[in-house]
Formats: sequence, structure tokens, C-alpha cells
Amino acid sequence: MEEATAYLRDVLSHLEKLEAHARKLALKQEETQRQQENLVRLRARVQELRLQRDELQTKLNLQQVALIRQEGTTGSNMEPVQAVETGGQALLKWKVENVRAMLQAFHLTGLSGKLTKQGVCFCISTAYEGTYLDSYYLDLLIQQPVQIRHHSVPIFVPLEQIAKKYLQTNIKCFLAMLSDHLNAYAGRKYQADQLQDHYSAFLKGTLQRNSLHNVLFFNYDVETESKTFPFRAKLVYGDLTRSLPTEATITCKAGDVSDSLVEKTAAHSNLFRHTALHKAFDSFKRAAESLDQTA
Repeated sequence: MEEATAYLRDVLSHLEKLEAHARKLALKQEETQRQQENLVRLRARVQELRLQRDELQTKLNLQQVALIRQEGTTGSNMEPVQAVETGGQALLKWKVENVRAMLQAFHLTGLSGKLTKQGVCFCISTAYEGTYLDSYYLDLLIQQPVQIRHHSVPIFVPLEQIAKKYLQTNIKCFLAMLSDHLNAYAGRKYQADQLQDHYSAFLKGTLQRNSLHNVLFFNYDVETESKTFPFRAKLVYGDLTRSLPTEATITCKAGDVSDSLVEKTAAHSNLFRHTALHKAFDSFKRAAESLDQTA
């Protein structure tokens, strides 16, 4: 009887310890969940404040330009021509000061530049996943209106459209948008080059691409379930500021298509839309090597 009582006490003691441990785990999980919720709220607040900051900065820039123009055209002690010249000079001075500030702000973002006698010359360096690619130059004349004197931007990048939208009102946005376009173009080209140079064993025929590298066509073979299936891919990069496609149409050219193959086709489409092109084929390569090892 005493042995049974002692055993029961041990069991109850063990249960109490388990309950206490479970309570501690529950409290930790609740605390972790609260911290995650607070982090989500803080990130949302930061994003909201950044948007408000950008809106206020844009409004301030527009107000400064308006005041400068008003001072230049309504001076009571100036001739009309003098007033226009003074307003224009003040506006140019304000733009030069903004450019100086931007050169400091963009120093570590792949964009550099130096002031020239007539304006400023920018260098936009592109990179993809830590790999340095190409650099492009842009020579601006800081006058009224601001003009692009020389540049090395590829003709198929919509420089004219970007300039028309941002150059006269917000040079910072103009440079940021142009940098996004150039980096995305460089990233798309880099991925296509990597595919052709290192994964040509998967390709059947040549990789077809246009100058902007925003439409790609290629045929490729992938070994699945001990069989090799031929696929055809069409990748469309609808957003020219991104290096991943917005559309990935994959079709299998095999006559008899099983349900599992249809699922793999959909999986390939999803993979291409969310993974760099050469990394997608690297996953195909590793899968094929695993099949060889298990065979």
C-alpha cells in the first residue's frame, strides 16, 4: 500500500512539473506572438511615416519653387527682365544645392557623381545579388529647364519617359527611377547569360530574348519520374523595374500528360516567377543529380 502511495505521489509530482512546463511554454508562445504582432505594427507605421515624409518633402519642394518664382516675378524695385533673371538664378541655385545634397545621400547606393562647370555628371552602377555589372553615365545641365546633355543609357530603357515625368520637378525621384530600370535590366540580362553559359545542357535550341530582356522564349528538358519531358517556357517581365517575370507560361510538349506532370508544370511556372532564372535551373540540376545517386 505504501509503495502504491509513493508511486502515485511520484506520478502526481511529475504531472505537476509537466503542467508547469506547459504553462511556461504557453506564456513564451504568447509573448512571442505579441512581439511579432508589435513588430508588424511597427513596420507598418514606419512605412506609413516614410510615405508621409516623401509627400511632405514633395510639397515642400513645390512650395519652394513657387516662392522662388514669385519672388523673381513680383519684385517691386526691379525691372521685369531683372526679376525674371533673379528668379531664374535663385531657382538654379536651389537646384544645385539639392544636387549636392543628393550626391552625399546617394554615395553608398550605387550612384555617384561630381559637379561640373555647367551641371553635374552622374554614374549609375548596376549589380545583381552582389555581382557588379555595368555602369552608365548621365551628364545633366543644371539650367531652366534641366537638360540631359550626354548619356550612355541603352536606347531601349525609357529614359525620355522617366525624364518627362520627374526631371524638372524631382531629380531625386528621376535618378532613383532610372536606377531601378537599369538595375532590373542588368539583372534580367545577367540571369539569361548565366542560363545560357552554365545550364545549356538543359536547353533545346537557342534562348530567344529581346534587347530589353523582358520577353524570353526557350525549350528545356527535365527528368521527372525516371523520364525526360520536354517543356517550353515564355517569360514576360511586365514590370521593367523588376528582375523577376510577372508571367511564366510553361507547356509540356509530351503527348501523354499525367496529372502529376500538370502539377509539375504549374510548379515550374511558380518557380520561374519567384526565383532567379539560373537558380531555378540549378534546382533542376540538383534534382537530376539526386535521381542519379538513387538509381
